[in-house]
Amino acid sequence: MRKFLFLSLTALLSAPAFAWVPKLDEATAKTVIDGAYGRRDVATTYQTLDLNVKDGKFAAGDGILRAIDGGDACVAGWLAAPTDYSKGSRLSSITLSGQADQLYFQAQDARDNFKNLSAADALSGDYAAKRLPDGELRVDIGVRGLPSEKARDAYTVRLKSADGKMLAPSRKSFVSDWKQEGGTWQGTLVYYFRPQDGGVGPNDKAELLVRTEADTSCAYSVALDLSKFQ
Repeated sequence: MRKFLFLSLTALLSAPAFAWVPKLDEATAKTVIDGAYGRRDVATTYQTLDLNVKDGKFAAGDGILRAIDGGDACVAGWLAAPTDYSKGSRLSSITLSGQADQLYFQAQDARDNFKNLSAADALSGDYAAKRLPDGELRVDIGVRGLPSEKARDAYTVRLKSADGKMLAPSRKSFVSDWKQEGGTWQGTLVYYFRPQDGGVGPNDKAELLVRTEADTSCAYSVALDLSKFQ
């Protein structure tokens, strides 16, 4: 997975304002393509929250994850023993992305194959057809410690708006990175949401609600901010 981009102050001042893009327009497409071709700084087209535990805290920061059911002991136990999966698997990361991120990879592929990709071409034909549908947000959840590959289906995930409305995913899938290690399974779950159907706008904050496969009362909320990427 690509690492976060640490932009200089100059680049920050010259870059367009961030916000998740439900439907690519020509200006955003050109920004993304120009970044892929090295004509400008690479646009921030995704956001990853690191939920690995370091020194007793989540790497993404304090307050990024909290218990919404089961009490504070659910999070305290996680932080105290992050590799103890006897009470359920653990989230290792959450990555948010949309059409702009998929366009970045399309542009990279075009460049690698010695082609020039224009913004107009990117917004039509096969390029557009092979990206997310308009209005869809992709959420990748890295997990560790599942007791079986089948247990992937036991996860329950919802997107919650600031006004409390919960939105179920429109569909889900799995990345082909699943493997068994140390007797448990790890890999990436993928959920697709239509945030605007739940009243969540491109610049809004929201919550990702997660219940793992474990037969416990523990459920979690992860804070999201759609204004951090395009």
